[in-house]
Parts: sequence; structure tokens; C-alpha cells
Amino acid sequence: MLDTLHIENIAVVREADITLGRGFTVLTGETGAGKSIIIDAINLLLGARPQRDLIRSGETTAVASAVFTDIPETLAAQMTDAGLRLDEDGGLFLQRAVQADGKASTRIGGRPVSVSTQKEFIGALIAIHGQHDNQQFLRPEMHIRYLDDFAGIEALLDEYTVLYHEYNEIRAKIRSLQKNEQEKARMAELLKYQIADIDAGKLKPKEEELLLAKRTKIRNAEKIAKQVKTILHALYRSEKGYSAMEQLDRAITALDGMSEIMPEAAAFSEKLSEFRYEIEDIAGTVQAYAEDDEGDPTVLLDKIEGRLETISKLKKKYGATVEEVLAYRAKAFSDLDDITLSDEKIAALKEQLSQKEKELTLSAEQLTAARKAAGKTLSVRIMEELRFLDMEKVRFEVGITPLSGENGDGEVTRFGTRGCDNVEFLISTNPGEPLKPLDKIASGGELSRIMLAAKCVMAASEQISTMIFDEVDTGVSGKTSQKIGIKLKELGKTGCQVICVTHSAQIAALADAHLYISKHEVDGRVETSVKPLDEDGRIGELSRIIGGIEITDAIRATARELLENGRAL
Repeated sequence: MLDTLHIENIAVVREADITLGRGFTVLTGETGAGKSIIIDAINLLLGARPQRDLIRSGETTAVASAVFTDIPETLAAQMTDAGLRLDEDGGLFLQRAVQADGKASTRIGGRPVSVSTQKEFIGALIAIHGQHDNQQFLRPEMHIRYLDDFAGIEALLDEYTVLYHEYNEIRAKIRSLQKNEQEKARMAELLKYQIADIDAGKLKPKEEELLLAKRTKIRNAEKIAKQVKTILHALYRSEKGYSAMEQLDRAITALDGMSEIMPEAAAFSEKLSEFRYEIEDIAGTVQAYAEDDEGDPTVLLDKIEGRLETISKLKKKYGATVEEVLAYRAKAFSDLDDITLSDEKIAALKEQLSQKEKELTLSAEQLTAARKAAGKTLSVRIMEELRFLDMEKVRFEVGITPLSGENGDGEVTRFGTRGCDNVEFLISTNPGEPLKPLDKIASGGELSRIMLAAKCVMAASEQISTMIFDEVDTGVSGKTSQKIGIKLKELGKTGCQVICVTHSAQIAALADAHLYISKHEVDGRVETSVKPLDEDGRIGELSRIIGGIEITDAIRATARELLENGRAL
């Protein structure tokens, strides 16, 4: 629900704060007072492109901001997932600022967002409907979505979508395998060369690391020998003095001799024996490392360098590591296998495709049946609403025809993303005339009433919490205006917030709340203001709309009667 709206420096509005409630609210005022500015500000919040003359003369920035409350749980979760911050009460603050150079910026919950994000989420909260704002309702590609929402076939659509994706994946695999023979032959030769090239290298995992370690050892052989000699003399045996092993043997013998007079001597002797074994093991390992003689170091080093060069060349072609080169080889072998066995694989995939097409066809037929049933109900209910709105001779029909056209690959297909149906709303406004698409209707007033009738029927399934109707009463009589007002009031009772800009007293009298838009002069400049009307204010404004130059007591009595009758409905 649109809770509050703040407008600053937009056209003749210097600053205005509007509080809106639930149910049905009307906005009225004299021609030129600024009612359209309110719609312009809300359009800005919906992500519309700013007009050049939007900013109030003499100012550099125009701002429209709003607070939305009672956001549906599903939409609130989607907003949170997208990083948009709701306040502690679950409300959402939106602000859009426009600079003099035409640049605009949007913040939701204090965070800068793109226009696409703004349109996605705010468009799910609020919709404007008027003679010039029916483009969405007129677009045939949107009609299938309206019908599906009304039909409540989300589960069927989900099932179809899964099958449709699986079907397209199989088709993509078949197309990939059905490349022209020349291309397949060229690719096969390349893959064979690459596989043979890698195989000739006889690579082994971790081989490069072992070769590098061995090369380092050979290059440092003299240093290793010197250090090993030092280690062995210090630990195992020494030509000068005692080695660590010899010193430990003497200490162990001494401790064994004290075992009868010193209780701890035996334990100490055992520990020193353990140390002796560890030192002996270290000495043996070091000595073995030094004595690991694989032949002439110069010859061995040449072999290692040659091997490393082979590995380096393969890495430059196929991957940064030996493991990546081997992975490349595995992928090349798989691709070659696909080409070599493509005929067999294509045959198997075509069999899968045939089975998947049967499943997809059955799912699409279920969608079509559900749409046809819902389409009949929707047509009947919209025509009922149109008859109430004094359009008794209008025929409305939901046209459902088989889908046929090219897919993205230039192939003719009967399957689309939402099934096998084309859906279009058709209408005839005069007896004897054939049904035509909605966008062929010339009268804006007729279109507005048709749209209102559709919204009354589809309000529950659309799940948009705020609907704004801009002068939906244009070109109709007082009687019809009252009926339009009754429908707007009924729409407001469904839980939807309804806001209507009107020149009709019959509609205004039926509203739950009435806002008056006026312009006046402040310091030599015209400004627009918005204020809520109380009982007397509403009677006065209804009288102004009804009356002529002079407001008489009779006119005021008529206005009062309209207001009282409106409350009774």
C-alpha cells in the first residue's frame, strides 16, 4: 500500500506531503491545479524517464519519494534477497531525484538501485491505469500472463517449464552433433593431433615436481655431500672425539650402573635408548640420500632438462599444469568420441526427444484446457462488469489459438515458454462488428471502462496492492460515472488500495477519502498544494464540480445527497 507520498520541486509543486489510506481515495481540483503532477510523480517512482520540463523553474533538483507498507510476504522476501532493506515495521522507503541535466538517481531503503530494479519491484506494488497508461493492458504478449494468473495454473506452468527446458537441452545436443561434415572432419583431425601430441609426452601426475626436486639435488651434490659428512660425524661416528651415538652409549651404560641406587635410572636409560634409535635412523636416512647414485650427474641432468622442456611445451599449448594438460586430453578424447559416434548418439537423442515431446505435448494440452475453461469464465465476468458500466452491447472474448512460429534457431515450433497457445483479448464495441484486438479500439473512454471491468474481475489474481485510475470517467454520462465509482469502491473493498483522479462528482462522492488539489500564489509564484477534505470540504468541492458560476443552496443539497448516498453503498 502507498502510505505517504512526498513531492518536491516538480512542476508548480514546491513541496507537498500526501498521506493515503486504505480503500478508495479520490483526487479532485480545478483544471490546471496540478492533478497530473501527482501522476507524474508516481510515474517517476515507477521508473519512468523524466521529462525535460519536470523540475520547477529556478530549482536544480526535483524529488519524489514514498513509503510503502503492508508489502506481500513473497515480494518482501524477494526484495530482501536482492539486498533491499525494509524498515523494522516491514515498510519500504523509495526516493527518486532528478537533476537539471536530466540525470536521475533512485534509492530504495537508502541503497542506490538501478532503474530496472526499481521497475521490477515497485511495478509489483503499484499500477497506474488511464487513457494513456493502458499500454501494458493492450500488449497481446501480456494477455497470456493475465489469463494464467486468473486461472491459477502456476503448478501446471511449473511442470511444463521443467519439461520445456529438458526438451530444449536435448535439441541443443542434437544440433551440436549435427554440425556439417566438413567441420566435423576438421575438428576430428585437430583433436586426434592434440591427443597424439599429449600422449607422446607420456605425462604423469606430479612428475614435474619430482623432476624439479631431483634437478635441485644434482645441482647441489657437492654441498649435500659436505653437509651429510658433517651430520654423520656429529651423530653417528667421528674420527675426532665422540659422536652423539657414542656419547649416548656411555651415558646409558652409566645409568645402568646406577639402577640399584637410583630409582629413576632405568627410566632415564630407556629414554636415552629411544633417542639413540632416532639418531641412528636420521643418520641412516641422510646417508642413504647422499649415496643415492643414479649414474653420471651430467648425463642425468641433461635427461631431466630435456624432460622438463617437453613438459613446458605441452603446458604452453594445453594448460598451466601437468594436471590441466591431462584434463585437456580427457576432454579432447570425449569430444572426439562425440564426433566419431555422433550418428549413434544422434539416434539415441532423437529417441529421447520423441519421448520428451510426448510428455511436453501432454503438459501443454493440460495448460490449453485450463486456459480455455478460465477464458470462458473471464469473458463472461468481464461482460457482466461491462453491462453494469453501460456497455451492454460490447462483446469481450479471450482468444486462444495454437502457437506457431520460429524459435531462436530459425526452426518452426509449436512450443513456447508458456505452452502451445497464443492468447489475445478481443472485443467488439458495436453490434454486428467482428471481434478485434483491444488496441484497435478508438475511444479512450471505452478502453478505460474495459480496463476497469477487467481489473475488477482480475484484482485478486493480480496481487497489486495499489491501483491508480487517471480520469477513467472521461467521456461518460453522470449515470455511468456513478457506476464507475461503485466499481472503484467495490475494488477498494477487496483489500486493494484504489486512487482515482476524477472530474466527476458522482465518483468523488463514493470515495472513502477525498483529497483536494489547488493552486495559489506565494511570493509572486504559483504553487500547488494537496489537502484532505472534511465533511464540509467535500460538500463544497462536490458543489463546485456540479455547479456553474454560482453555487446555490440547491446545488449544495445535491452534493450532500450524493455524499450520503455514496456512504450508504
